[in-house]
Amino acid sequence: MAQIRIDVIIPTYKPDKKLLDLIAALQKQTVKPAGIILVNTEEKYLNSLFYGTDYLKKYPQIRIKNISKREFNHGKTRNQGAKRSDAEIMVFMTQDAMPADEHTIEELIRPMTDKEVIVSYARQIAYPDANPIETFSRQFNYPDKPMVKSEEDLPELGVKTYFCSNVCAAYKKYAFDELGGFINFTIFNEDMLFAAKAIKNGKKVAYAANAKVLHSHNYSGIRQLHRNFDLGVSQVDHPEVFADVKSESEGMKYAKETMAYLWSEKKAYLIPKFIYQCGCRLLGYKLGRNYKKLNKKTILKLTANRTYWYRYWDKNEIPVNVYAGYGKTEEENNRSRRDDSSKAQLSQK
Repeated sequence: MAQIRIDVIIPTYKPDKKLLDLIAALQKQTVKPAGIILVNTEEKYLNSLFYGTDYLKKYPQIRIKNISKREFNHGKTRNQGAKRSDAEIMVFMTQDAMPADEHTIEELIRPMTDKEVIVSYARQIAYPDANPIETFSRQFNYPDKPMVKSEEDLPELGVKTYFCSNVCAAYKKYAFDELGGFINFTIFNEDMLFAAKAIKNGKKVAYAANAKVLHSHNYSGIRQLHRNFDLGVSQVDHPEVFADVKSESEGMKYAKETMAYLWSEKKAYLIPKFIYQCGCRLLGYKLGRNYKKLNKKTILKLTANRTYWYRYWDKNEIPVNVYAGYGKTEEENNRSRRDDSSKAQLSQK
């Protein structure tokens, strides 16, 4: 596997210094990526980050595709990165993740020696500044035991069979293309939806517990409500994946184990905060599951992804400032090229 070409694809939006650290860390891997493809939303923010640095000269393997905020979608944006890769394995990451050591990519692709494994995702470990609740959440969702999942695991694992996170995940390019990549237009869960498609097509998804990345968020209860609203919407919109598997029981297990953890760690004072967060998650999830009964104004207050809904309702009317980050859609770029070409022809006459 060490001789296989690997590209890392990272969607970016208003990136900070952590992205520069991530790029540097990728070059220290025992298995180095041949290319780093940034699908960047609103170019001025990335330009600002790179300004005054020699990163683009130092790392010529970086390729950048700029898009506008109106064009962004969790599935389509990542597909745009995949189209620019000719690697045998693509590793998708997010800009706020960081390899925990120099063996992350090596360990991530190790399960792919199995021909049936076409997706492999990494273990997430909380950053040192994460609060105890978030730290345990990562431990609960990303244990230290590796696993290879197939359709045979559905009776035992339920919805966890399809669990996958492209915070750091590897995909065999040929299989990704054969299965049509990520769903182009989705509010959330593009990684899990692809994993489900892979498994339903007789393939396997590996959890590479020895491939570790740092990744965590100290989200407020309200922020968790927004995220879980989108999660509920995603599940309703994709009954082909979620109709026959339940996720509520997994939530109950998580709540019980987290409270037991906080008690054992002498942090019982955090239990009321955790109960509040659980209430926000559950409320957001239930509202998302029933979004078709809600009006547009309410949905926009509940979602974490307003742009998705504007496109969902009317693809031609999206109240986003096009010039905020100098972003233009493909159509606008094509129009500019046609205008420039016409002007050039007129000047020659």
